[in-house]
Amino acid sequence: MSKKIGIIPLRKGSKSIKGKNKRKMVGRPLFTWVLKEAIFSELDEIYVFTDDVEIMAFVENQYSWSKKVKALLRNPENANDTASTESVLLEFAEKLNTNFDILCLLQATSPLTTSLDINKALEAIINDGYDSSLTVVNTHRFTWSSDAKPLNYDVFKRPRRQDFEGLLIENGAVYCTTKTAFLASKNRVSGNIGIVKMPEESLYEIDSETDWHIVEELLIHRLKKQKESAKITHIILDVDGVFTDGTITYTKDGEHTKNFDMRDGMGLEILREQGVEVLVMTSEQSELVAQRMKKLKIEDVFLGVKDKYALVQQLILDKKVTLGNIAYVGDDVNDLANMCSVGWSLTPNNATNIVKLHADVVLTKNSGSGAIREACEFILNYNKRF
Repeated sequence: MSKKIGIIPLRKGSKSIKGKNKRKMVGRPLFTWVLKEAIFSELDEIYVFTDDVEIMAFVENQYSWSKKVKALLRNPENANDTASTESVLLEFAEKLNTNFDILCLLQATSPLTTSLDINKALEAIINDGYDSSLTVVNTHRFTWSSDAKPLNYDVFKRPRRQDFEGLLIENGAVYCTTKTAFLASKNRVSGNIGIVKMPEESLYEIDSETDWHIVEELLIHRLKKQKESAKITHIILDVDGVFTDGTITYTKDGEHTKNFDMRDGMGLEILREQGVEVLVMTSEQSELVAQRMKKLKIEDVFLGVKDKYALVQQLILDKKVTLGNIAYVGDDVNDLANMCSVGWSLTPNNATNIVKLHADVVLTKNSGSGAIREACEFILNYNKRF
C-alpha cells in the first residue's frame, strides 16, 4: 500500500498580507481550510511545515483528535522570500528520510481546495499510473501577446463560450508526485503528468486584500449552498455570548464568575427528553464552564477549541449523522463556518453583526437571557414536521 504524505508549507513572513497564514478567514486561520480538507482526504499523514512556533503549537494543541496531523519545524534559511518551493520540498523529504511513496504539496493560499480535489490528484497516480499530477482550472478567457496578437482564437471567428475549449491554467492548489519521480527530477511535477480540473473560482489565490475578501465570500457561498435540511438530532452550543451575556468577572486570581440563565438549562433538558443530543464547544479553557455543564448533565463538552469547524466535521463522522442533522448556536466569527454549514444556525439577538447576517435564525432573546430556551423551542417545533 502506498504511503501518501501531505505537506502544507507555511512561513512567518508575508509581504502581501501581514500574518496571512494565521489571519482568520470566515473565523478560521487561513491555513486551516486546506488542513481540514487534507485530514478528511485519503492522505495518510499531513505535515504543517513551518518556521512559526505559534502555528506549530496551534497544530499540536488543536488537532490531537486526528492521528494524521503533525507539525514539523522548517529551517529559517529556507523560509525567506527567495527560497523556492522545491527547496522546501527537498528539505522536507530529507527530514522524513523520504519515508513516503507519494508526496502531496498543498498550498494554504488556496483555501477553496477540497478533499475531493486532493483525492483526485492522488488517484491520478495510484489508479491512472501518472508519475505526478497537478490541479488546473479551465478558463474561457481570450489571451493576447504583448505585441497585440491573439494567442488562442481567431478575432474574425470569435467562438461562443459554449463552443470554446478555453485554456487550462495551473491554479497552484495541489501537486502530487511519486517519490521516484521527485528524487529524480527534484521538482514538484515531472515524468508523465496528469491533470485534475477544479472549479473556475479556485483560480483565486490570496495575494492581496481584494483576493482575501473575494475568496472569503466564495467560501461562505459554498458552505451555504451545501446546506441541507433534516431532522435535528444534535445541537451544538458556544458558551460565552450564548449561555452567558459574554461578560466575565475577574479577580487577581483569574476568572471568577459567569452568569447563566436557569431557563436555558430547562430548555436543554426538555430537548434531550425529545431525543436531541446536546454538545457544548467553546474556545475558552474554563473550569467554571466545565462545572456548569456537569451540573446540566451535558457529557459532550469540548473546551479550548480554536478550530470548531474541523472538530464538527469529525464529530458528525463519529456520531454517524450529517451536517443537516445539526443545529448550531453561536455568536461570533469563530462560529461562522459552522453556522454557514449546519442544517440550522441560530444566534442571540445581541450577537455580532457578521454572525446575525449569516445565521438562519436571529433569536428575539439576548444571550444569557433566554436565547437558548428560545432556540430549544424552535428546534422542538421544527422537528414536529419529521
